[in-house]
Amino acid sequence: MKNALTVREALKKDVPGIHELLCIYAAKQIILARSPEDIEHYLGNFIIAELDGKLCGCCAVRDFDNDLLEVRSLVVRPGLEGKGIGRAMVEAIIAGLKLKREKFCLFALTYQKEFFQKLGFHLVVKEMFPQKIWSDCSKCPKKDNCDESALVFQYDGE
Repeated sequence: MKNALTVREALKKDVPGIHELLCIYAAKQIILARSPEDIEHYLGNFIIAELDGKLCGCCAVRDFDNDLLEVRSLVVRPGLEGKGIGRAMVEAIIAGLKLKREKFCLFALTYQKEFFQKLGFHLVVKEMFPQKIWSDCSKCPKKDNCDESALVFQYDGE
């Protein structure tokens, strides 16, 4: 069957492909760079999308505790944008979180605010997430002139 999209948890064998995808977007300063060792260490946070059995996207979720989580490292192979791959990954993450948690706040810092808004996220101010700013933003080359939007998806068990 052609164009069969699957989303699944990442496995150790996926680390090189995830790293390759992330490097494409890190070079353009769209996402932060991640080493293969970092990806492998946090592999349990990653899901991947495969199109016809080939890795075509990845996404991770970081847990900041207190039901605060972040969608991060969300990328789709260049040329495959707009085919529902990113949507499928974010929807899989949300569905998985709903099974495991009574409530949660899932946020994203992104250049693709319309994408997240279509998935039920709402614009907020970045300062709502000091944990993110302390841990990741301090390492970002754009830290003093951030042009990303902050969006949040709130789930209260309904």
